[in-house]
Amino acid sequence: MTVTDNRRWATLAIVCLAQLMIVLDVTIVNVALPAIQHDLHFSQSNLSWVVNAFLVTFGSLLLLAGRIGDLLGRKRVFLAGLVTFTVASLLCGVASSEGALIGARFLQGIGAAAQASVILAIIITEFPEVAERAQAMSAYVFVSVAGGSIGLLAGGLLTEVLSWHWVFFVNLPIGVAAFALGHVFIRTDEGLGLGHGVDWLGSLLVTASLMSVIYAIIETTTHGWASVEVLGFGGLGAALMAAFLALEARIENPIMPLRILRLPGLVNASLVRGLLVTGMYSSFFLGTLYLENVRHYSALQTGAAFLPWTLTVAILAQGITARLVERFGSLRVLTTGMATAAAGLCLFATIGPDTAFFPTIFLACFALGLGIGTAFMPLLTLAMADVPAADAGLGSGITNLSQQIGGALGLAVLSTIAANHTKALADDHGAVSALIGGYQLAFLVGALVIALTIVLAFVLLGPRHQREELQLAAFEIEEKAA
Repeated sequence: MTVTDNRRWATLAIVCLAQLMIVLDVTIVNVALPAIQHDLHFSQSNLSWVVNAFLVTFGSLLLLAGRIGDLLGRKRVFLAGLVTFTVASLLCGVASSEGALIGARFLQGIGAAAQASVILAIIITEFPEVAERAQAMSAYVFVSVAGGSIGLLAGGLLTEVLSWHWVFFVNLPIGVAAFALGHVFIRTDEGLGLGHGVDWLGSLLVTASLMSVIYAIIETTTHGWASVEVLGFGGLGAALMAAFLALEARIENPIMPLRILRLPGLVNASLVRGLLVTGMYSSFFLGTLYLENVRHYSALQTGAAFLPWTLTVAILAQGITARLVERFGSLRVLTTGMATAAAGLCLFATIGPDTAFFPTIFLACFALGLGIGTAFMPLLTLAMADVPAADAGLGSGITNLSQQIGGALGLAVLSTIAANHTKALADDHGAVSALIGGYQLAFLVGALVIALTIVLAFVLLGPRHQREELQLAAFEIEEKAA
């Protein structure tokens, strides 16, 4: 292996470490919420903003941060994001009031957006060959999925043994190590430059639009879909997005060149990925609620229960998914994976008050791990395959944004379905039975969404799938010739 190869794989390890820190943070904080509420005297409504503050800035800044990476250099934006996230983690850990913690969580979301928006761009520019890129994407998918289970385990352990402050302090050594290694190993790129200036108005419009939409989705769980808050902010977000697109079509140096939206692989694969996340998001969130509220699992036991999911993705990330794609093609592998994930949700829909971990919950988690492990990597590969190197940061931001909006939408819709069905059953059933009934319906709706997404994948990704086959075939010919 050459020095260049060593540097590329070191770069992959560093950006995956940063991705792990982000994903870890999302779930590790959820476990510590009761302790945070007790110590800082949060009201129940304000407590949700410990999570939502991060999601609002993270999701709304992904596009802008990705484009800034293209203009100013991805390494520079990545390292700046690491510093911001690490400092914000310190501020979260030492927070002594509601306002201080929520403000630090807003800042954490900004740092996370800067990192996440350029990670995929760094990967695709470092790994231009199809086979190596598939391996790198598999590692990225594994870290993105494994972080959820690790967060539950680590959050429970740190909160019980030390205190909630340590769920934030744990980011400090990771952030410092990632920054030091990234400064040394990640290749410096100059970026496109600011050229004729920065499209500040477009930057403001797209950020405000996404912030309004994400806020509206979050508020559905509190105010309902038809509330003034949700409709008002949702409508404002749509109007701002329309104004943004109209502006970008007219100016010479837009923050988001509209040519990026004419890449069918990026747009279609991101849409499919967002809908897949919308459908399967219930598995983690509602599955956790079921295990803790009905089966009375501890946080550590809940994290351990999802290990079949995590370990399956880890095994598939060792090149198995890449070889499956090489043999059967992206479309077949990803649609089979989605069907397997839908089957896992259907298994979760059979849960009852005394359902044992094995075989039902074990097989449900295994099926979800198998589905995600085989669907996410080809979707990422398809999304980024046609993105020019100059626009890779923006493409990375769009891909990540589809997952964030899909996840937020899935959480809002499926949790609302579960809560409403539970209320409807409450008069004729016991509290536990009504709660389980709500979870079951949400799991079934999630499975239905994935089933419909499979159909959409065949419609949108069929032609692109054929081009991917030609790329893989060409790569095999080159390998044999070498």
